[in-house]
Amino acid sequence: MTPTGAKPWPKMTSREEFQFIAELVMACSTADHTQVTLHDQDGGTARFANNQMIQNVNMRRGAVAVTAAFGARQGTASTTDFTAGALRETVKRAEAIARLSPEDPEYLPPAGPQVYNPGPTAREETLAAGPAVRLEYANEAIGQCRMENLSAAGVVSSSRASVGVAAGTGLLAFEERTEARFSITVQAGDATGWASSAHRSIDRLKVQERTLSAIHKATLGVEPQELPPGRYRVILEPAAVAGLWSWIIWTLDAKSYLKNTSPFAGKLNELILDAGLSLENCPGHADLLGVGFTAEGLPSAASRWIHRGVLRQLAYDRFTAQAQQVATIPTIEAPRLSLEGAAASSLAQLVKSAGRAILVTNFWYLRTVNPADLTLTGMTRDGTFLVENGEIVSAVKNFRFHESPLRAFQRIEAWTAPMEAVTSETGKMLVPAVVLPEFHFSSVTRF
Repeated sequence: MTPTGAKPWPKMTSREEFQFIAELVMACSTADHTQVTLHDQDGGTARFANNQMIQNVNMRRGAVAVTAAFGARQGTASTTDFTAGALRETVKRAEAIARLSPEDPEYLPPAGPQVYNPGPTAREETLAAGPAVRLEYANEAIGQCRMENLSAAGVVSSSRASVGVAAGTGLLAFEERTEARFSITVQAGDATGWASSAHRSIDRLKVQERTLSAIHKATLGVEPQELPPGRYRVILEPAAVAGLWSWIIWTLDAKSYLKNTSPFAGKLNELILDAGLSLENCPGHADLLGVGFTAEGLPSAASRWIHRGVLRQLAYDRFTAQAQQVATIPTIEAPRLSLEGAAASSLAQLVKSAGRAILVTNFWYLRTVNPADLTLTGMTRDGTFLVENGEIVSAVKNFRFHESPLRAFQRIEAWTAPMEAVTSETGKMLVPAVVLPEFHFSSVTRF
């Protein structure tokens, strides 16, 4: 509802409206090259804590950014006002900034016209979702926790966005995107259980399943025992795998590779990990958050980054790609990690086959210790357990680890099919749960 006397929000920006904005900007620009980007978003978040709703808000925000370039000097200005006068003023500000800016030795004009493959970036049920739908899902999670006399906190969010990129070179990209997220932390005394999900469809968040998983972890986590630090066989759930693999993905950039500062330096087309591992970009996968194009308007496409343990691809910016004569720049916004061979049917089966191991639900606060070999540190969180003879026998106090995923994933003993993994630090991936023969826990945390 719109309050009496308030100006109603306009509807979401359409393709035709974005094209009109772009043409207006190009017409009044005097720069050598001009690029326009649009991000118009409508969405909101329902938050709950202590089994009570504390917030359910909706927000509309939109911006148009104009980048103007004179030679290799460029400047960017943005506005939240989409009227013709405001757009003209934004062009003037971008041009003024460009004239005062130093030359960028790596500047390239905007890309020319591209061909895009439309993907499943928007779902009708999420387009129509509002505060009432988010409240319904939040109350479903709260109700489950109340039945178990446990305390829950979390969020349910949904959004729709119009996204566009255009340039005077003929570049024009536009698509509508939806996204919904659910996250819950359940507390049982000092123990916590956590689960999360994300999807283009708000009806695919699996709220009940995720809530029951978090309840189970919190219940198992009471009265943890303390184990000495050291090297243990580990069972890593998908969120823990994604936390480690996000760092592998972030360090695949070609620029550091060419400067020999990358942990992969000199290893392109060589075996770097377990020979059964493959990493792919799957923008068309219905359960991932793929997009049709990048922020520069380049098309996203399926691509293979690691195949059977061999590094096949690097991440290029446009300048480095041109210098290295790379015609097609691969993207990795929708990563899927898989293993060849017989997979366990579930995480429970993986646990039964593991013997003695530490089961890790999630890692958090991951940071680089040694970029040369990608040694990371971080802590276990929201459910760490001792497994013996194929059964969880007790909770374990959280560990800090010092380990390189490039070493840890040299050999994988068992795995599941790829499953959803969503964390606050990694976005969304499809990755298996895995059993690794050795993982270095360096100390026990004291909080």
